[in-house]
Amino acid sequence: MNVKEKKKPGLPARLTPMQMKFAELLVYFEGRKYAYECALEAGYSGGNTETENTLGARVEASRLQNPKLFPHVVKYIGELKEERNKKYGINYGGHLTELGKIRDQALKDRSYSAATVAEKARGQVGGLYIEQKIIRTGKVEDLTEEELDNRIANIVDDNSRILEVKEETDQDPNEIKPKLPLA
Repeated sequence: MNVKEKKKPGLPARLTPMQMKFAELLVYFEGRKYAYECALEAGYSGGNTETENTLGARVEASRLQNPKLFPHVVKYIGELKEERNKKYGINYGGHLTELGKIRDQALKDRSYSAATVAEKARGQVGGLYIEQKIIRTGKVEDLTEEELDNRIANIVDDNSRILEVKEETDQDPNEIKPKLPLA
C-alpha cells in the first residue's frame, strides 16, 4: 500500500526557476550584493517604476528567506552554502598542497620572494615555526630598597613636567589667573 505524503496547503513541491536563480545568486554574490539585488536579477519586481521595483524586490527577497513562508527556498540556500563550504573549505592536507603549488609556481616564475613566503607559510601550518613572546614583569616586592629609590627617582624625572603642573593647581582656584586672554 502506497501512502501519499501529505503536503501543506499552498507549498509547492519544488522550487520555481526564479526561486532557484534567486537562491543561487544570493549564495554566489554573498557579501557583494544585497538580497534585493539578487531578487531583481532573478526576475522579481513589484511595479512599474524603479522605486516600486526595488521595494517589491526587497519585500520578495525578505519573504523568500523566511523559512515559514518558503521553507524549500531556505533549504536550497542552505544546501548551496554547504556545497560551497565543502568546495572552498580549508583542511590541513589541502592547505599544504595549495601552498606547495603556489611555491612551485612562484619558483617557476622566478619570484623568489613569493616562493619564500609560501614556504614559510607551509612551515607555520606544519608547526615548524613557533612564535614566542616573552613578557617580563617585575614585582615591587622583589626590589631592594636601593632599587626602589632609583626607580622612584626615574619616574619623578620622567614625569617632572606633569608634577610641576600639579603643584601649580594646588593653589586656591580663585587666585589662579588665566594665562591667555579670554576675549
